[in-house]
Amino acid sequence: MAKNGTPQEQQQRRLRSQLWFDNPDNPGMTALYLERYLNYGLTREELTSGRPIIGIAQTGSDLSPCNRHHLELAERVRAGIRDAGGIALEFPVHPIQETGKRPTAALDRNLAYLGLVEVLYGYPLDGAVLMTGCDKTTPACLMAAATVNTPAIVLSGGPMLDHYLNGKRMGSGTLIWQARQDQAAGKIDYKEFIEIVAASAPSIGHCNTMGTASTMNALAEALGMSLPGCAAIPAPYRERAQIAYLTGVRAVEIVREDLKPSDILTRAAFENAIVACSAIGGSTNAPIHINAIARHVGVELKIEDWEKIGYDVPLLVNMQPAGEYLGEEYFRAGGLPAVMHELMQAKRLHGDALTINGKTYAENVARSKSSDADVIRPYDAPLKPHAGFKVLHGNLFDSAIMKTSVISDEFRQRYLSNAKDPNAFEGRAVVFDGPEDYHRRIDDPALGIDEHSVLFMRGVGAIGYPGSAEVVNMQPPAALIKKGVTALACIGDGRQSGTSGSPSILNASPEAAAGGGLALLETGDRVRIDLNKGTGDILISDAELTARRAALQKNGGYHYPPSQTPWQEIQRAMVDQLAEGMVLEPAVKYQRVAQKFVPRDNH
Repeated sequence: MAKNGTPQEQQQRRLRSQLWFDNPDNPGMTALYLERYLNYGLTREELTSGRPIIGIAQTGSDLSPCNRHHLELAERVRAGIRDAGGIALEFPVHPIQETGKRPTAALDRNLAYLGLVEVLYGYPLDGAVLMTGCDKTTPACLMAAATVNTPAIVLSGGPMLDHYLNGKRMGSGTLIWQARQDQAAGKIDYKEFIEIVAASAPSIGHCNTMGTASTMNALAEALGMSLPGCAAIPAPYRERAQIAYLTGVRAVEIVREDLKPSDILTRAAFENAIVACSAIGGSTNAPIHINAIARHVGVELKIEDWEKIGYDVPLLVNMQPAGEYLGEEYFRAGGLPAVMHELMQAKRLHGDALTINGKTYAENVARSKSSDADVIRPYDAPLKPHAGFKVLHGNLFDSAIMKTSVISDEFRQRYLSNAKDPNAFEGRAVVFDGPEDYHRRIDDPALGIDEHSVLFMRGVGAIGYPGSAEVVNMQPPAALIKKGVTALACIGDGRQSGTSGSPSILNASPEAAAGGGLALLETGDRVRIDLNKGTGDILISDAELTARRAALQKNGGYHYPPSQTPWQEIQRAMVDQLAEGMVLEPAVKYQRVAQKFVPRDNH
């Protein structure tokens, strides 16, 4: 369905690429631009024909194994682009691999975003296919598309195949956390630990759990930026290559229709994504990335909106880490369209929100019923009645989030089941300054850690780490694990893996490195968390808090490791906090740049 203009008007509309390749008003530059793009076989007729030129933003490489199959999928995208009358130009995106990049892949999200903005804006591209998959590739690509605002469509890479260990489903990532506990408890040795984890990625694709990768690709679809059903297709399935072809076809069509990210990424779309995130049991990293995309497209979205809009949404997807199943069964049950069908029937979505195929959400999911009610539950028979994030405030932080869908019976019994003080707990704080400090001291008996302690990890936020690290989900000391205590309350100014089932309190903002309350905390302090009131506080007097802050400032603030590369220093100087999306603050003012400016000629 065409969005802007009749087919004839669409044919007459000058394409952006024609400023490079077919500009009679500047023949000298036109000749210069054409010349080098012919040297590997493209013809002048192709580049001057008025056919849409579609960039393929390639995130697959040997450094990004979760996305590497995009190198082959790109051929199907090219076929779709060519059959629809376009021309494909493939280019690399800065690699981001969650399990490969040190100190953290989150450091590279904004770097990849900056590079992609320059490509989408400064090269002769009329539209783009954004090839996403591993956690940070999805927000990086969507942030850039939102900034430039030329037509763009997301093609996710899909999850790997399901994995089994001793006949039991074991999800990627989730298995690692269990194996770490087993090693600490003495059930397995180092060699067995490595063998178990090394066998847990049985095929191409990203995590087969509802970790950050599956979450963010589902939310790209929930936002309306992918073709319906795209996110859940397992990477090796034939349907993945088929939807790659269809995505290439659609990429040409949205250029002709002038359907831009700003037409899709409305406030209604972001509210749909928040609701979807709760229903699928999505990652705690989602608010960071979705808030970042909203900021770059100019939609107001606050961290409080995640609780206001999504907290009372039920958990419908029975998928690890919040449930039982993995990616293949989720796909066969209907994937995100089946989830959105249930939410639509319950009137929890904006059905009139426009999506990338030119149809509304209501039209797309009208017949997308779940084929397995145990994997994708009916709205009135969920796994949990409330599955959204709880947003906490207090003198520990201005905001932090807790994923309620993964609160285990063990955790609830120990921390949240006091009849005189329900859904709240107090405990003695044990504070670690970074993961190195944690690993060095967690088993030290002198710390006095017991089953009611509260573990804190600070210095691991956007500035302090830098980039924010997935290290807040700390396991208890080995002595407690051997007694059957598998989870303690964990709080921090960093993140945790979306594959983790820990109900940690995360993304504390402002972080210690920015002067947040965690910088004032000391081991031995009593802290109180109250989920009913949504608060998190150090239980000390205001006078003591003021004195500690004065002492911290006199000492030059919270100390963190020095920058080790130029990019670390650059990002630290301009990055915002996790609650605000961890964006580069100077970048937010650049919106819809393709409509505001024409890049200057280069000679």
